[in-house]
Amino acid sequence: MTIIDGKKVSKAVREELKLEAATLKNKGIVAGLAVIIVGNDSGSKVYVKNKVLACEEVGIKSFHYQFSEDIQKEELIFLIKELNSNQQVNGILVQLPLPKHLSEREILSYIDPNKDVDGFSAYQMGKLVLGESGFPCCTPSGIMELFRHYNINLEGKRAVVIGRSNIVGKPMALMLTAANATVTVCHSKTVNLQQITKEADILVVAIGRSRFVTADMVKEGAVVIDVGMNRVDGKLCGDVDFEEVSKKCSFITPVPGGVGPMTVTMLMKNTIGAIKRNE
Repeated sequence: MTIIDGKKVSKAVREELKLEAATLKNKGIVAGLAVIIVGNDSGSKVYVKNKVLACEEVGIKSFHYQFSEDIQKEELIFLIKELNSNQQVNGILVQLPLPKHLSEREILSYIDPNKDVDGFSAYQMGKLVLGESGFPCCTPSGIMELFRHYNINLEGKRAVVIGRSNIVGKPMALMLTAANATVTVCHSKTVNLQQITKEADILVVAIGRSRFVTADMVKEGAVVIDVGMNRVDGKLCGDVDFEEVSKKCSFITPVPGGVGPMTVTMLMKNTIGAIKRNE
């Protein structure tokens, strides 16, 4: 059994991005990422802090905008339009979730598709469905990077994704399909879930329920990717019972230190890519 080291892979990718950023800087081009956060969600604040630190590490200029939870959509849309026309900003990210009075789909629709480095807009999701080049959603694209780094062959494999969110589950299924895996998407209404997961060569779990996947749900020798991030008794754990499941699988991601580090790194990669695309 091999524990997939997301920190190690993330570091390797960031070293490559540093070189790319330095090359661009020699041409007089400095990448810029604008991050917009609304409200005081503690989890969102941690994510934003990590993104700012990653920008500093790679060599990307960071623009940070913090708003109170009662902001009106017109003010938020006005800022996004300004950032769309700002030549110093190559990528725009609106930290989710937004307060309930704001429609996430509507707000994201105002981001210039050429600056939507989070890959959450209908335009970018549409390109993913069509198999066209765009800005892939960061968490699933980070998982694909882990597969490549560890030479995990996906072609012809049976892949099962538990979770159907727009952020992870749906784009993950599309990326696995593009890699020629045969994909099944499971969710809260799936019947006989254990029977399905036990057939999976590749199992990706993203449902937000601590230690939900147990050893009796996993095929011997499977590759298990745990996207979950839960806090139980003050400690972080994933959606997979790592201690027991790790005894059966060939590869597994830990929590923390598995998928998490890759998400922010792929955001940096998309931001650099936004410049390269428009050179």
